[in-house]
Amino acid sequence: MLNLKKIISNDNVLSLAGNMSLALWGLLSVFILARTLPPFEWGIWTLFITAGNMVEMFRSGLTSTALVRFLSGAEGEERYRLIGSNWLIGLNLTAFLSVLIIVANLLFKDHFTASGWGLFFTWYPLLALLNLPFNNAITVLQADQKFGKILLIRSISNGGFVVFIIVNYYFLNLGLYPIFFFYLGINIFTSLLTILLDWDGIKYLRKATRETNKKLINFGKFTMGTLLGSNLLKSSDIFIIGLSPVLGPVGVAYFNIPLKLTELLEVPLRSFLATAFPKMSRASIKADIEEVTRIFYQYTGALIYMFLVFAVVAFIFSDFFVFFLGGAKYTAAAPVYQIFILYGLLLPLDRFSGVVLDSVNRPKLNFYKVICMAVANIVGDCIAVFVVPRFFPGVTMIEQLMMVAGATILTTIIGMIIGFSYVKQEIPIQFSHIFTKGIEFYRQMIKSADLSILKK
Repeated sequence: MLNLKKIISNDNVLSLAGNMSLALWGLLSVFILARTLPPFEWGIWTLFITAGNMVEMFRSGLTSTALVRFLSGAEGEERYRLIGSNWLIGLNLTAFLSVLIIVANLLFKDHFTASGWGLFFTWYPLLALLNLPFNNAITVLQADQKFGKILLIRSISNGGFVVFIIVNYYFLNLGLYPIFFFYLGINIFTSLLTILLDWDGIKYLRKATRETNKKLINFGKFTMGTLLGSNLLKSSDIFIIGLSPVLGPVGVAYFNIPLKLTELLEVPLRSFLATAFPKMSRASIKADIEEVTRIFYQYTGALIYMFLVFAVVAFIFSDFFVFFLGGAKYTAAAPVYQIFILYGLLLPLDRFSGVVLDSVNRPKLNFYKVICMAVANIVGDCIAVFVVPRFFPGVTMIEQLMMVAGATILTTIIGMIIGFSYVKQEIPIQFSHIFTKGIEFYRQMIKSADLSILKK
């Protein structure tokens, strides 16, 4: 029998479990809310969550990646000053963004309400303040590679919300706004818990210094753009569809089902990224380029083979998966999901090229790559949503959504080409080694498992 305690305590396993739980709660919320709310209200909720995630990327992106990198090699007072600066910068950004959103809502409230954006522009500033402590806690815990605690935080915040909407679906039958107010409440509870457990580091706020503020901002100004651009690659699809007078929130609702299913392919990706980035950062700080290269080959190759298996299964059963998640009314979106599956196969090569650039202290290059991708994606989306219907009036909603998904594939290919050209400037890599080292990764896993069995 395998040594279960050793397996469960492994960083990769805990990170994977945390991201799997996050994806599971997300899929369950889609499963329930798509059946609880009519398509228009489901589209409003999707716009709120998507826009909120994008603003969160802007806020946390300035410091989160930088904090993970620098905490990996920090001790004592330096560690406390970095955590304090993370809090100070986060609070200032939250206040700044909240003012912008509030002013915009005062000026265009009627338009936002009519177009489905009212929920976000009215309530997001409050949510941004309430979830700041537990988001800071997750960043600190990731730097310390305490993935078990991250799993607990996400299980409480996301799992608690899912439990409520399940109860609501079967017994309460409450509408959009009562569901939203419970969402606010679970964010308050989770943040208070991380403060009481001293995981968020708010007590170090007073230790922030000008030097550590500058250190995080100088690194983070590029990673913020990178994270924001990465989020924009997916969220711009939702935003542009939502801006269409023809598609609107209903188009958003149909597009969101295959998009959420695609996030299953990102679960192992986010898990491997969370464990690989601190390791590559430590190796880079020690000038051990050979170790950075080894980690890049092994993790990227392992994910490519894993994704290939997932993609084959998902493509064959795409109709069933769309029906299962969204119900019969959304099955027409299955072709959109099939296109997204092809996009998912390219993700490891794209994302890990960016992680290498961040880990070797070249966030500017990763920023340039992501900005090029975001621009290409927005242009492709606008052509699919606004230009194509002018020349082909008979195009259907699903066909437009398929073209939006297709633009994402072209964008990812552009990102791969740019990313690998930048990586080759920093470390000596050979493309073919990704595949051989990926096989070696699984051979080592099998060998390790065999040895564990023999020791019993």
